[in-house]
Amino acid sequence: MRIFLTLLFALGILIHLNAQYSTPNTGVRWTLDSIVVHAPEAITVTADTFSMIQEIELSETDSLIIDDNIVLAIAEGIEFKVRGYFHCDADSILITAIDTTKPYKGFWFYDTAEVYFNHTSVEYGGGLRVITPNFVIENSNISNNQNERGSSTGGAISFSKGSPVVRNCVFKNNVHPALSSAANASVAIQITDSYFEANNLKNNNRPQINMGPSGDVDSTRIINCNVIGDRRLTVVGGISVSSLTGVPNQFLIKDNIIRDNRYGFTTFGSSVGAIINNIIEDNNTETNPLNGGSGISLYGSQYVYVSGNKIRRNLWGVTIINGAIANFGSDDPEDFNPGGNVFSDNKNNEKVYAIYNNTPNTIKALHNCWIEGKKATKEEVEDVIFHLPDDSTLGEILYDPFDCGIPSGVVDANLTDIKIVPNPTHTYFTLTAPENGSISIYTLNGNVVHSEEVTMGDSHIEIDLPAGVYVVSFKRS
Repeated sequence: MRIFLTLLFALGILIHLNAQYSTPNTGVRWTLDSIVVHAPEAITVTADTFSMIQEIELSETDSLIIDDNIVLAIAEGIEFKVRGYFHCDADSILITAIDTTKPYKGFWFYDTAEVYFNHTSVEYGGGLRVITPNFVIENSNISNNQNERGSSTGGAISFSKGSPVVRNCVFKNNVHPALSSAANASVAIQITDSYFEANNLKNNNRPQINMGPSGDVDSTRIINCNVIGDRRLTVVGGISVSSLTGVPNQFLIKDNIIRDNRYGFTTFGSSVGAIINNIIEDNNTETNPLNGGSGISLYGSQYVYVSGNKIRRNLWGVTIINGAIANFGSDDPEDFNPGGNVFSDNKNNEKVYAIYNNTPNTIKALHNCWIEGKKATKEEVEDVIFHLPDDSTLGEILYDPFDCGIPSGVVDANLTDIKIVPNPTHTYFTLTAPENGSISIYTLNGNVVHSEEVTMGDSHIEIDLPAGVYVVSFKRS
């Protein structure tokens, strides 16, 4: 009899630990208040603080609307599972742990879920595991998520498919990278106007933004973000957008500041992309230059367009490795690129390396500033470029003409008034030009896919192109 009672007691504990409340899957619009009424064993409420003490599963046809300024405090190890519609939007919503030293497990959004976060802080949990492609988060803060074995072990938010949107958000001090996706998944994430700092506190070899391939339906876009490292995290990089398993990968990295990481930006594998107008500097926390420290590292990529970047004080400015192909500046109509990249003091072991071409490929790199703040000679520029003259097995960097300290005729001041809206677009855009001319639209492989004459002012341009990243070139009449 004593053995029977002991087993029954143990079974009772098991049932208690795995108990959860599931909504009835009847198309009901739930609120936290209504869950309190129907499942007081799962959630309690005091004033504007809801305490979740049992796991909840939102069923596929049901919805949960949080539209008041509340605190949702979750007990240790508890996970919120969502299969239906989850809408979290008010002036200020906080999702946190009941005890911040005992983090909750996190959120799991299944492939049937539809998710929207706005003005929401998510902290002291195990992250958001996002299987669904229908995910938007904006104006929110995802920080201090410390559960190493929570819902999301790849990042504070990890994705599986689609084109999720991250807009105007903050990610700080998360135990794992801020954002991630699997190496064999297709995730064309759209990240804009967001701030990342000191993520991946485990300090393992994963960057703060660690994305796999985009797939061939859309491109990954990271635009107007700050990615700032903690210099104590010596092996944490800035951004990686890579394809390690042959899945197509397209990306646009534009108008970002990437600073104080192990490296700035890297792409591996079957990748096509554009890196435009970024500030990439002081990515040198890796003390061994053989292990990292590049401002930009291109490894085996198919074709990458690089223009207008400021690349300063990294261990290496740019490294091109394992057959990668890139365009840093070209006057040729078939792959035009104005160049305009600026390099400064990228060095290790007292040697400056603005660009290191460790491939047999010829790299076009015209109209760049190789030594910032100086009207350099050709000999001085040659000294900061490692290529064919330094090793006969390597390809040549075509760097002359270079424009450091010399006004460039490629881009006139009045041409900076060119505007394209909307961007991104699907079937058309309006181009505003300061004078008459013509435009050409290029793929990142340099192929012209559309050309037409335009007039001063607004021109309506209709297009029928596959999703991806394209370069628009304007030529005056």
